[in-house]
Amino acid sequence: MTAKDETAPAREVATTSGVKVKTVYKPEDAPVDYARELGEPGAPPFTRGIYADMYRGRLWTMRQYAGYATAAETNKRYRYLLSQGQTGLSVAFDLPTQCGYDSDAALARGEVGRTGVAISTLDDLAALFDGIPLADVSTSMTINATASTLLAMYVVLAKRRGAEPSKLRGTVQNDILKEFFARGNYIYPPAPSLRLATDLIRYCAANMPSWNSISISGYHIREAGATAAQEVAFTFADAVAYVEAALAAGLDVDDFAPRLSFFFGAHNDLLEEVAKFRAARRVWCRLMADRFGAKNPRSMMLRFHTQTAGCTLTAQQPANNVVRVALQALAAVLGGTQSLHTNSRDEALALPSEQSALIALRTQQIIAHESGVAVTADPLAGSYYVEALTGELEARVEEYLKEIDALGGALKAVESGYFADEIAASAYRYQKDVEEKKRVVVGVNEYVTEGAPPFETLRVDPALERSRAEELAAYRERRDSVKLEEALAALREAAAADGAPLMESTLACVEAGATVGEISDALREVWGEYDKTKGPA
Repeated sequence: MTAKDETAPAREVATTSGVKVKTVYKPEDAPVDYARELGEPGAPPFTRGIYADMYRGRLWTMRQYAGYATAAETNKRYRYLLSQGQTGLSVAFDLPTQCGYDSDAALARGEVGRTGVAISTLDDLAALFDGIPLADVSTSMTINATASTLLAMYVVLAKRRGAEPSKLRGTVQNDILKEFFARGNYIYPPAPSLRLATDLIRYCAANMPSWNSISISGYHIREAGATAAQEVAFTFADAVAYVEAALAAGLDVDDFAPRLSFFFGAHNDLLEEVAKFRAARRVWCRLMADRFGAKNPRSMMLRFHTQTAGCTLTAQQPANNVVRVALQALAAVLGGTQSLHTNSRDEALALPSEQSALIALRTQQIIAHESGVAVTADPLAGSYYVEALTGELEARVEEYLKEIDALGGALKAVESGYFADEIAASAYRYQKDVEEKKRVVVGVNEYVTEGAPPFETLRVDPALERSRAEELAAYRERRDSVKLEEALAALREAAAADGAPLMESTLACVEAGATVGEISDALREVWGEYDKTKGPA
């Protein structure tokens, strides 16, 4: 056994955000004003969590994201997961639905039911929630460009089933800005898109007090290649734009801010992720209190859903993804999330099978009931390393926000390409580190083995598109065409008038039997489609 060479330089290590990590952390590395910066759980600045007892009083919502093929098939998955202890629904829509095309549209070919459930009509939504009491369940819908249409369908369906819209609980993502630089599922130019999102916020503030009218998403920003600090900063920059738009529309900040919610990813660097969530709460509290003058403490609370990181899952040795997901879920819980989706082991290969979805749900339940981390609020508070990381990430987020303000805000940052360029640079650095083995990804650049997945993956029947086209043709035949065209004409008129409300016209279109594609086309006629190669609209 040889003695350690004390003269050898220490190996330089950094988090995925590039924060250099010391070998040992001491009290002086994490100077914290415990009264001001940490405080108590449930009190500003909410570093330690937004509720005083956190999970002692109530566990986070276990909200598994699911959707594939037809509404009827997805409904079976929902019922199965609810029977296994899932506590909230989360709808994954296919790409045609997200981009405003019906399942029989030419541009929908090859994509129907592939990345989520195909929803074109109110009948489809009714089948999706068959046997599920909308008044009693919390439903999240990951939908953006067509968010107002899908929420309108949900409201109309609830009314027809005897549920008051004011009693409905859930979230619609409705975060269109990040689509322009992180995900790509936009339809209209940024300005009218922002108007559409803001109008939905207005409608919910007046009519759906228990509904989260927007879930401002860092998850997709992170999946595109952003660092932890960029994820929070760019998400908050978008949030500032939504708040400013709502204020410009005449809303009081405390009328809508308590229903703002957020959506973040949880990645493999466990302690950095914990610090990220803690820093995010502190920054958001300060933004709302100091920048926007919020008085209601609930306006200053950062309420967020977390999803484990799809981009970290590997097609190689996919069983290892169960371990990755468990670590990421643990980070989310230690960081104080309000709800959580755990990805399935096979998601680098296909949509989750029923067995894989159950393992993912059981992962949350094991953390909740067997790990002991949920019995006390903010269990890592006071860790020299965690507090140092929290402070460092907070500073980096603040620096990015200043830079974005100097550019003129999130809309300008979208249109100038700033967000996209910053994310691309971070993604390149990370990929280069993997290729040079500065970062080890088990099964990809180290510990590599060959072989097929040790389990079957889900496949969507290609005959689905033909049957969907037949269903839609029959649906269109049953409608009152005069009533339908009057409703669509009123929507086009509202869209053409600056500042006119839009949700009420969208609801009327749904009542008249309009499809997702028809409502989207009506708005396309007025606003056009966004082509990012041509620059700002």
